[in-house]
Amino acid sequence: MVEHTVRSFDADLETLDRHISEMGGIAEKMLADAMDALSTMNVELAQKVIATDVRLDVLQRTVEDLAVRVLARRQPVAVDLRDVVGVIRISADLERIGDQAKNIAKRAAKIAGESRIPRAVVGLRSMHDLAATQLNDVLDAYAQRDVERAKAVWNRDLELDALEDSVFRDLLTFMMEDPRNITFCTHLLFCSKNLERVGDHTTNIAETVYYIVTGESMPGERPRGIDSSTLP
Repeated sequence: MVEHTVRSFDADLETLDRHISEMGGIAEKMLADAMDALSTMNVELAQKVIATDVRLDVLQRTVEDLAVRVLARRQPVAVDLRDVVGVIRISADLERIGDQAKNIAKRAAKIAGESRIPRAVVGLRSMHDLAATQLNDVLDAYAQRDVERAKAVWNRDLELDALEDSVFRDLLTFMMEDPRNITFCTHLLFCSKNLERVGDHTTNIAETVYYIVTGESMPGERPRGIDSSTLP
């Protein structure tokens, strides 16, 4: 971090960084707990995830309020301006990741009493593991202002898209094998889409990290996988 003549400016930037770190930790925990709740049909854990989302929302508003005050008071330029704008963007993506985790937890609580197909959750667990790794890596990339690590996260998004496609096909197979599986598997389809969205948000954060460090947009088109909504 660049040292400034006005020490309170440095203090504001450090506070913003700490808030992002805290938001990232909460989002990671929510995502892990939501997946555990889904895997074990643990309603109590699911409710805990849902309740935690409020804390993430409050932190995002705190980040935005402080960032706006910094922009108004300091009128930063160059890398300082990119830092503040980047923090606003990243906080929004982390809040959305919390929303995706909350949605998974809500599904887990809703289907907890239904008959289970243990193998139907295996693919979702793989999706979660990759999404969680992406999130952890992009948070590290932000903390270290590491462009190469951010680019690696950006390039790996296709892997999560491919996993979602595989999960989509598996769940359709389970539904065709036994119509009694339709409701259960439909909820899992929504969960797979939530996990895919987590990947989208980590990709957004990777692009923001690249912008903060270089002042430019990530080169090339964003990697795109198959849209499962178009599959027969």
